[in-house]
Amino acid sequence: MKSSTFAVLLSFALCLFVGAIAGQAQAPAVPTPADAAMEMVKQGRQLNSQGKQDEALALYQQALKASPDLFEAHLGAGVALDLKGQYAEARYHLNRALEAAKPEQKNSAMRTLAMSYAFEGKAGEAAKYERPLYDEAVAKSDFPTAAEIANEQARLFIEAGDLDNAQKWYQMGHETALRKADLKPEERDLWDFRWENAQARIAARRGNRAEAGRHVAAAKAIMDKGTITRGGNTDQTRFWPYLTGYVAYHTGDYKTAIGELQKADQRDPFIMLLLAQSYEKTGDAAKAKELYQQIMTVNSHNPTNAFARPVARKKLGTS
Repeated sequence: MKSSTFAVLLSFALCLFVGAIAGQAQAPAVPTPADAAMEMVKQGRQLNSQGKQDEALALYQQALKASPDLFEAHLGAGVALDLKGQYAEARYHLNRALEAAKPEQKNSAMRTLAMSYAFEGKAGEAAKYERPLYDEAVAKSDFPTAAEIANEQARLFIEAGDLDNAQKWYQMGHETALRKADLKPEERDLWDFRWENAQARIAARRGNRAEAGRHVAAAKAIMDKGTITRGGNTDQTRFWPYLTGYVAYHTGDYKTAIGELQKADQRDPFIMLLLAQSYEKTGDAAKAKELYQQIMTVNSHNPTNAFARPVARKKLGTS
């Protein structure tokens, strides 16, 4: 009897223990301050994408009170402040983000800092962050990535009006791309097309219509081969009216510029900017204003918006 009673009591105790453990497993985890801060960052990103930079910043600041060195909060605050045109404040947070970055986050922080300077038209300052990224990619023999970085920096220079450095970086990008060991014919044609495209735009910015035309024709001959699109780069066709519109605008043919740019990607804020400026040149202030207003609804932190948003803000006189 005693052994039987003991067995029952032991079984009962085990049931209680297992039940307690199961209950603990089912209980919801208590959010940590870090979890709460990241949730605020997530909400801030959503608000920023909706153009609600002030509300996003309020959430980022709350997140930083809970976690002062939170990379994501500093990065988000920097982006939102750039979009507001508060560049010095933006770079305070972006530099804090770079200081707090883990190894896998460092490149993102550096590129975001480069874009911050692009919003202010300071391509030379941006290069201080793009160049190490380029060098790192070359050291890894990742020549396509290095070439993309070089071309991005070249574009920052050309839109800042530094045409000599734009030429230098575009050429560096082209030469770097061709260093890829197993370069396919369609890849070669893609980078040759980009190089002709770049030289056409630089010539147009220098007012050399004839030279720009020669490079446009060379770019068209490459595209007409069909190898680029067969290689999977079908989106390159959308750059054609951008190229012809860009060249037309910068060589003073504003009517042609409008016609060409209307065929380009109408979601691209830089296309909107070129169109707005072309309309202004033809005396259509109403259409120009409408496009500047559309640009201010774009909340991306990339080269095209870095070129367009500050101009639109100035034209509209908005904060």
